[in-house]
Amino acid sequence: MTYDEFLQAVKTNTLPEISREHPVTQALVMLQGKWKNHILYELLCHGRMRFGEIKKLVPEITNTMLAATLRELESYGLIHRIQYNEIPPHVEYYLTDKGKDLMPVYYEIFKWAYMHLNDSHAKEPGNT
Repeated sequence: MTYDEFLQAVKTNTLPEISREHPVTQALVMLQGKWKNHILYELLCHGRMRFGEIKKLVPEITNTMLAATLRELESYGLIHRIQYNEIPPHVEYYLTDKGKDLMPVYYEIFKWAYMHLNDSHAKEPGNT
């Protein structure tokens, strides 16, 4: 669906009803959570990274939560995990093509946030 087709569907109220199976709902579920977007952003900026490197860039997260979040992102196909069986063994994570396809989404969110949240005046009621 193109953007123009999407706008037309919104105007004519012909978009599919939002449900658990709706693609937008599924996408939001994949990206919801305290740490997922931060981790995806770091992988987007830095490329292939080890567990400890991600931990340094997201220091507030516990090791257990980081491991669980990485597993979840991998289960969604957004990141890939490579285990190197060498001495010492290590694991690296990187974005899949599906994960990289989020870059334009993050860019649009960045533009929206910069326009609407960067200026304290824009936050006041009645100012658009």
